[in-house]
Amino acid sequence: MDTLKRIALALVIIGAINWGLIGFFQFDLVAAIFGGQDGALARVIYALVGLSGLYCLTMLFDPIGDKEEDNSTQTGRLNYGTEFGEETDLSNLKNHDQETFNKNE
Repeated sequence: MDTLKRIALALVIIGAINWGLIGFFQFDLVAAIFGGQDGALARVIYALVGLSGLYCLTMLFDPIGDKEEDNSTQTGRLNYGTEFGEETDLSNLKNHDQETFNKNE
């Protein structure tokens, strides 16, 4: 996530906490800290929270996971093996190679 999205998300969270305080306790924390609801600084905070909410709407419509994957290092070979996959029995390989070597002599 880029820096602007992190700042916007932090402001939206602050706004959500403030609205929760208003709803549950009838206490406006932003107004209490920044000089009342009519204070210039409180109005700036309210405006920034509102703009951040609008900007965070873009995160709602971003495809999930497309930005995290880096497809530039793919070689075209798919590896379906896992750490817990079946092991290949190579005991017959030595006998087969020895027989092939003997036939070529």
